[in-house]
Amino acid sequence: MTYTAAALLGLAGAVAVDLLVLRTRVLLSLVFWATYPIVLVFQLLSNGVLTGRGVVRYAPEAITGLRVAYAPVEDLLFGFALVLFTLSLWVWTGRRRRSARP
Repeated sequence: MTYTAAALLGLAGAVAVDLLVLRTRVLLSLVFWATYPIVLVFQLLSNGVLTGRGVVRYAPEAITGLRVAYAPVEDLLFGFALVLFTLSLWVWTGRRRRSARP
């Protein structure tokens, strides 16, 4: 499996968990889209250091080759999926705790 396929699979999984499994709908929230650029800036900074300086390298045949500030697009997809999945679990857990209170 290529890194591209894994990134797309991770993204699809995170979206499915958010919208279909947990039904938290974080992805549809304006707050999510208003604050995600903050995460993206720091992801690009850290990824730029790691990939720009050659600390992390990718096999050219495993990625699309498209990059944003040194970061392969696949890294950005994985980061997005990770943030979405984590926030979905966070919201879901918070809702369960609130509903469990007497």
